[in-house]
Amino acid sequence: MADANSSQNSITLPLMPLREVVLFPRSMVPLFVGRVSSIRAIETAMEKFDRQIFLVTQKSNALTRPMDEDLYQVGTVTRILQLLRLPDDTIKVLFEGLYRATWTPDGMVVQPEDIETQIQMARVTKREEFCIPAEDTSELVRSTLETLDEYSKLNKKLTAEIVQAISSNDNCGALADAIVPHLRAEYQKKQEVLEETNTAKRLDMVFELMLREITFSNTDKAVKHRVRNQMERNQREYYLNEQIKAINKEMGREEDPQTEVNDLEKRLKEKNMPEEAREKGLRELKKLRHMMPSSAEYAVVRNYVDWVLDLPWNELKETNIDLPEASRILDEDHFGLDKPKERILEYLAVQKLVNKLKGPILCLVGPPGVGKTSLAKSVARATGRDFVRLSLGGVRDEAEIRGHRRTYVGAMPGKIIQSLRRGKFNNPLFCLDEIDKLSADFRGDPSAALLEVLDPEQNYSFNDHYLDMDYDLSQIFFITTANSLHSIPLPLQDRMEIIKLPGYLETEKRCIAKQFLIPKQLEANGLSDKNLRLSDLAVVDIIRTYTREAGVRNLEREIAAVCRKTAVQIVEGNDFDKVISVTRQNLHNFLGVKKFRYGEREARPLVGACMGLAWTEVGGDTLVVETALMPGTGKVETTGKLGDVMKESARAALSYIRSRSDVFGLRSGFHKEIDIHVHVPEGATPKDGPSAGITLATSMVSALLGIPVSNDIAMTGEITLRGRVLPIGGLREKLLAAHRALLTKIIIPKDNEKDLKDVPAEILKTLTIIPVEHVDEVLPLALEAGPDGIFPGRLDAAAPLFESLKQTTTTPIEAPAHPQ
Repeated sequence: MADANSSQNSITLPLMPLREVVLFPRSMVPLFVGRVSSIRAIETAMEKFDRQIFLVTQKSNALTRPMDEDLYQVGTVTRILQLLRLPDDTIKVLFEGLYRATWTPDGMVVQPEDIETQIQMARVTKREEFCIPAEDTSELVRSTLETLDEYSKLNKKLTAEIVQAISSNDNCGALADAIVPHLRAEYQKKQEVLEETNTAKRLDMVFELMLREITFSNTDKAVKHRVRNQMERNQREYYLNEQIKAINKEMGREEDPQTEVNDLEKRLKEKNMPEEAREKGLRELKKLRHMMPSSAEYAVVRNYVDWVLDLPWNELKETNIDLPEASRILDEDHFGLDKPKERILEYLAVQKLVNKLKGPILCLVGPPGVGKTSLAKSVARATGRDFVRLSLGGVRDEAEIRGHRRTYVGAMPGKIIQSLRRGKFNNPLFCLDEIDKLSADFRGDPSAALLEVLDPEQNYSFNDHYLDMDYDLSQIFFITTANSLHSIPLPLQDRMEIIKLPGYLETEKRCIAKQFLIPKQLEANGLSDKNLRLSDLAVVDIIRTYTREAGVRNLEREIAAVCRKTAVQIVEGNDFDKVISVTRQNLHNFLGVKKFRYGEREARPLVGACMGLAWTEVGGDTLVVETALMPGTGKVETTGKLGDVMKESARAALSYIRSRSDVFGLRSGFHKEIDIHVHVPEGATPKDGPSAGITLATSMVSALLGIPVSNDIAMTGEITLRGRVLPIGGLREKLLAAHRALLTKIIIPKDNEKDLKDVPAEILKTLTIIPVEHVDEVLPLALEAGPDGIFPGRLDAAAPLFESLKQTTTTPIEAPAHPQ
């Protein structure tokens, strides 16, 4: 009987956990009970609680003795209708759900016999339902009953009598509670339905569960039907194939699959290939003879034999190296690039003398658009070889180079072997493009796989995983291209000879535009040289104010834009003989406003603003460093998306200035009273490298002393804590950038003088190159003096320093008398 002290809606009842079963109000469910504690709970309910018991589902069905936290908070108060004891000490109980309720623990009842028989008591509180008016849910009820009728056709346990009994429920909550016990949904989903107190939402959840069950059932039927049909079809095809094979054998027809295998065997024996490959192919054909043509394994083996037959194992194209003709072709296809052309001609001359290809692998390194890939094409044309190109950009799987093993359907050889299959000969010129864009992940490192491909001492026995035998790559002329070297692993760099393709000069770009780009774009856009006349000054303006690059790719795009605008004018006027002249004055009508400013130096000297030079993957560029001072506590802030190396250079420059504070006339501990902010504009562009060291130091000294930096000078060099200036890289590209920016004086490290021989004489003629070894030599050159030689700084003590240093400054380098 119920607890006498309980309130009207809260009573204490025995609790029995259920495994994967959720019991709903208004439903009757028979259950087999075997746990001792559950049997004791039922007996207690029969004896003391008027047959009422609280049933709640446990969250995990693996628990034998669930704790309070292992049970859901919502269950069902039920009445025991029947109880039947079975011979195996279990009981069969018929429960009737009364109402849903929440519970809290209300102690344990332990029988004297054994602790295993303890009963969990629960104080249960009835959950009030939120009922929606019938007129608002009539459409939902109608749809649910229609779906129930459809679901009953799939679930044979739902008889017509049960469906009729369910349909007699007059409200949403009762209808949902009556339907959900008959669904094959997971018990977690049913628990969610039990916990829902909004009757309309509850019915909507049951409606969705029914729809899902119908969809799953239809899909399962369709899959079974398709599998059955496929099995019948395979059996029928096997039977018919056997008959066809017997008939073809009797009549001697060519359609016999064995005849196809015989043809493959004949081709294998006649093909010019290594004996190892021939024997491997014959062994695979032997397997093929004993397989059914309809089997998947037959297709795998047949595909492998096709690969072995299609590869150009020993087929070599006759090549003829004519050095004068090769030189003519290289000059015809490319303007400038004298050093790369010279090295390629040396390479070809050695090949002709030794009559074999063994030698270093050439790697063309340079900014985008300088003609690396097209130069490789020209070498192929000059040597009479086929040209094969493989782009390595984004390749991150070692199997892309070495191939996949034949352990699954769809395995293929690597890209090296695939590219050779497309050609007819085994001695093409193979261009491995963008070798610096390789990456690695959990599938391996493709750059490591290339070590064997690009090693002349090893690639005669390159082993592809798919072929599973050696393939000779030693007759292939490999040329690789890259934008930079820093991302290429050192062992791979060691396999190659680096040939750098620097950016073009303005004069070279003018010649390239006139000889190559303009005729090419006129033809591509359906124009003749009579339709469009592009003046030389207009071409110069395009180079200076519409492009900023080391190569000529964007220059070609701008010329193409001019051609397209010309084509529009000709077609609109329907005058195909019209002549359109493009000059410097009307160029903006074709290309719009200027994109870049030519001559980037500051209009006047500024305090704390110093011009540096930087190397990027697209060529050289100028770099402005700005320093601002403000009252503070000694903080140094660097902005402009600077890398770690550049930030370290800023700290090293400040340490040098602090160590020389007495020479500069700065008070000891001056840095503790100010904050220093160093900024490099164009903050969206990442910047890093040590070569901005003296630029940072000069900018800081200028800001601290209030002395402006000359606006016609730029500098590059790494700084040490002692003020030494160390050498840097990319000097040629940096001087080209200084020339484009109309700078006249360039300060470089003393150790970089040797690199000036690579700079064209026409560039050196416009620049005054000043080599330095110490920052003390840089400051008098960079900081502006007044008309009387007085430095207008806040601290007059600095003037004697600069006067004394000016007497020891290195003299500028004269330009060579002849071009390099």
